[in-house]
Amino acid sequence: MRRGWTTGACATAATKAALSALLGAGFIDPVRIELPGGQTPSFALSFERCGDGFAEAGVVKDAGDDPDVTHGATIIARIEPGEPGTGVVFCAGPGVGTITKPGLPVPVGEAAINPVPRKMMSEVIGALCALHRCAPDFIVTISVPDGENIAQKTWNPRLGILGGISILGTTGIVIPYSCSAWIHSIRSGIDVACAAGLTHVVGATGDISEKAARTHLNLPDEAYIDMGDFVGGMLKYLRTHPVSRVTIAGGFAKLSKMAQGAMDLHSGRSEVDFAFLSALVVQLGGDEKLAKKCREANSASEVLQLAQADKIDLAGEIARKCTNVAQNVTKSTRIEVDILVVDRSGNIVGQSGKDV
Repeated sequence: MRRGWTTGACATAATKAALSALLGAGFIDPVRIELPGGQTPSFALSFERCGDGFAEAGVVKDAGDDPDVTHGATIIARIEPGEPGTGVVFCAGPGVGTITKPGLPVPVGEAAINPVPRKMMSEVIGALCALHRCAPDFIVTISVPDGENIAQKTWNPRLGILGGISILGTTGIVIPYSCSAWIHSIRSGIDVACAAGLTHVVGATGDISEKAARTHLNLPDEAYIDMGDFVGGMLKYLRTHPVSRVTIAGGFAKLSKMAQGAMDLHSGRSEVDFAFLSALVVQLGGDEKLAKKCREANSASEVLQLAQADKIDLAGEIARKCTNVAQNVTKSTRIEVDILVVDRSGNIVGQSGKDV
C-alpha cells in the first residue's frame, strides 16, 4: 500500500520553501527535504505568497493509503525575521493547536508542534541560513485551514490541545494502517493523566464502553483513554509507565478475544472463537445442548444472550480471564487491573476486580 507523509514532513517542506523565498532565492518547487531516516522526498507547493517581511508556502498532506483525518489538509508555513539571538521560534497559526495540559512532549502554552518536526524545521532553517550567511533567527508560524474542525476528529480536545491539530511525526513517513498515530495518542493520554496526578486510568474500546465506564467510575476526563482495538499498545506502555490501577472497558466480543491473549482486537486481525466460548459455557455449568447453540451462534452477542438466559456468568468469566492476560502483559504486581464487559446497550454485564 502507498505510504504518505506526516504533517511534520509537510511543515518542514513548506518552511524550507518559504524561507528560501524570504532570503531572496525564490520559492523552491518542488522542495526536497531529508527525513530522520535519510529518505529525501520532494513536495509540490500548493500555495505561495510573499509580503513585506514575510513569506508563506503551503503543502497539501498526502497520507498515502492511510485513513488519516489530516489527509488532504494544507500545511502552511509563514516565515518572518525574529529578534537577533532568539533562534527559531515556533508559533501556532489558525488551525494548529496550543498545549494547555502538562504531560505532553511540548510545554504548556506552546504550539502543538512536536519535537521531531521542530528539529526538522530548525535544521532546514540552519542549512539555508548557513548558505546565505545569516543568523537563524526566524519566527515560524504553522497554520492549517479548517484545522480546528479536523481536530475534533482527533484526541486533541481530550488531551488539552486546543484550537487545532498537532504537527506530528517521528520518521516523516505515514505507513498505511500502521495505526502508529493512535498508539501515540494512547501514550500521550497516559502521560497527561499521570501529569495531572491521576493514579487510575481507563482504556475503552469504543464510545459505548467509555460511557458505561464513566457512569460506573466517575473519574476526571483525563483518566479516560480511547484505546480502541489497541489494548496491547496501552498495556505495554503501562509496563514502563505504570499507574496504580487500570480499568479496561469493552464489548463482549472484543474482550472475548483478549481473554484468549489477543492484543489487537480489530475484527480484521483477530476473530471471535465460538468453540472457546462454548467450552467456557460448559465449564461454568452449561449443558451440551447450550454449548452446541453457542458453537453455532451467528455472533458473540448471541452467545452472551444464550448464557444469560441460562444464568451463566460468561461475561464475568471473560472479565476474569482478561484480568489475567493484562497482568501477564504489564508484568507488574503494582498495577491493579479490573475489567468491565459492556453489552451493546451500554450495560455492564460482567466485571472483575474492584466494583468502584
